[in-house]
Amino acid sequence: MWYAIIGQDVPDSLDKRIAARPAHVARLQELQSQGRLLLAGPFPAVDAPDPGAAGYTGSLIVAEFTSLPAAQDWAKADPYVAAGVYAEISVQPFRKTFPQ
Repeated sequence: MWYAIIGQDVPDSLDKRIAARPAHVARLQELQSQGRLLLAGPFPAVDAPDPGAAGYTGSLIVAEFTSLPAAQDWAKADPYVAAGVYAEISVQPFRKTFPQ
């Protein structure tokens, strides 16, 4: 099943994000190579594709896992968690409807 993982950043997270990004992206690339990643990306803090120094307010990942606990465990092990980027993470089942 698909699961939506939403991480909410701590204030002024940009430097922490930059430092932890290679490890974070490597985990996403692993999901992608397994055919389990639907989409992933950050929420810019301002209305621009490149927010510059304003940074980001969080991230969304939609990926396939065998269960909710498996998705939660994967999310808790994210390098952004270890680096203190995320203040909190929510994980919930997601039903992809469109596009088909």
